[in-house]
Amino acid sequence: MISAKNVSVRIGARELIADATFHVGPSQRIALVGRNGAGKTTLTKLLAGEESTSSAISHEGTIMRKGEIGYLPQDPRTGDLEQLAKDRVLSVRGIDEIVRRIAKAEHEMSTATGARQQKAMERYVRLDAEFTAQGGWAAHAEAARITSNLGLPTRVLDQPLKTLSGGQRRRVELARILFSDATTLLLDEPTNHLDHDSIIWLRDYLKTYSGGLIMISHDVDLVRTVANEVFYLDATRAELDIYKMGWDAYLKQRDADERRRKRERANTEKKASALLAQADKMRAKATKAVAAQNMARRAERMLAGLSDERRAERVANLRFPDPAPCGKTPLTAQGLSKWYGSLEVFTGVDLAIDRGSKVVVLGLNGAGKTTLLRLLAGIEEPDTGKVKAGHGLKLGYYAQEHETLDMSHTVVDNLRSAAPELDDTGVRNILGSFLFSGDDADKPTSVLSGGEKTRLALAVLVVSSANVLLLDEPTNNLDPASRDEILAALAAFSGAVVLVSHDEGAVRALDPDRVLLLPDGDEDLWSPDYEELISLA
Repeated sequence: MISAKNVSVRIGARELIADATFHVGPSQRIALVGRNGAGKTTLTKLLAGEESTSSAISHEGTIMRKGEIGYLPQDPRTGDLEQLAKDRVLSVRGIDEIVRRIAKAEHEMSTATGARQQKAMERYVRLDAEFTAQGGWAAHAEAARITSNLGLPTRVLDQPLKTLSGGQRRRVELARILFSDATTLLLDEPTNHLDHDSIIWLRDYLKTYSGGLIMISHDVDLVRTVANEVFYLDATRAELDIYKMGWDAYLKQRDADERRRKRERANTEKKASALLAQADKMRAKATKAVAAQNMARRAERMLAGLSDERRAERVANLRFPDPAPCGKTPLTAQGLSKWYGSLEVFTGVDLAIDRGSKVVVLGLNGAGKTTLLRLLAGIEEPDTGKVKAGHGLKLGYYAQEHETLDMSHTVVDNLRSAAPELDDTGVRNILGSFLFSGDDADKPTSVLSGGEKTRLALAVLVVSSANVLLLDEPTNNLDPASRDEILAALAAFSGAVVLVSHDEGAVRALDPDRVLLLPDGDEDLWSPDYEELISLA
């Protein structure tokens, strides 16, 4: 259970939320919605008890928590990277440590003698009882069921976290939270990196969840199926509007509220205008000056009592510039192989990126799609093979985890470092077109939401004049309007693109001419028959 009273949140001089009061209890399944940058992620972090380390974020009010809170951030980079994936899931209930101690006791029972062996046997009995009290093998079976339904095979669960892809890491964290004993779940974009079957399973799981739930998601089908309440965070008014109804009813009610607000405002402004006009006429007569003043004050009170009209929300103006001139084949890869320890990711991958070509990379999670882009971008080195830059190559790399951004720098400093030739006015004009204007441009990058980081990373691409774009899940975390913008920009870009995406709309917008299938490295001409692999990948 979570109770929030008079909660206000600011980032720098900008007020995100003003005086919000609400309660999250059992069977409340709440969709927290609003445009990118409205403060959804910031609010969710506060509710989870994760205080920001940035001095730019401040908040007031009271947040009370009762019971376990399960929080899935957009970027779950927590945990010991040497830990096995299955142990990461089990650790949320402490079961991994019990299993480790049982194994140690078993070893000592078989190798020790005398008093030491006797102590090991006694310790084993105690640990076995503790294991049973924690749910024991039933818990193991439950964890296995959850991980399997989220598309994590045993092979992946037996690997250290450091060997997993970003999508696999996120599935592990989601499985860990669903396996926990949390009475309240806070899920920030839970369907990111999930395949079609896993999303369907998650919908069914959440719609019958008996605890409290707040989820941030741009997956309309998930919200429509699961949510029985909607919290709308209005970035233009810094207000949290609470609708005790499902998604479709919310859309109708919100539209009705806006029409009512506009009518009330128009009527009040009309009455206030008439009072002010009458007051102006009466001021000319000394005997009616006091009455005129009272009439003017009444009009001012009427206008002051109006609720703010929701302003149309701006949309990022995203257009990739004309690519820099280059040779016929600006990027070539030959015989690429990559291993993590004894785990082979892929081997013998060949790829030639011709000027203006469009290539989509498909494969299951863990097949090496992100790894391939990192090799092409020069961020990682292949174990075998080489990447060769052709004449005039200018690379632009969008990383799904936003590693290309310096989180210790401000928004404006990140773009300035990517385009040192631009003066301050030019930098801020570009940021303004990506909705970073005024104080937002001076925010630390570390406090940005996932959608804002996506916009900033795309702004960096825009100033690069790249002729080869390497795009790794570029539509993740974007609201529908911003997603439409990037899809339109992708469709209009005349340079070469190598795309990794679970988003069928993004692949259709790219209109690829070729497909590369990992981990085998097979290349083929694009065909609509491959579309069904996108959501499964």
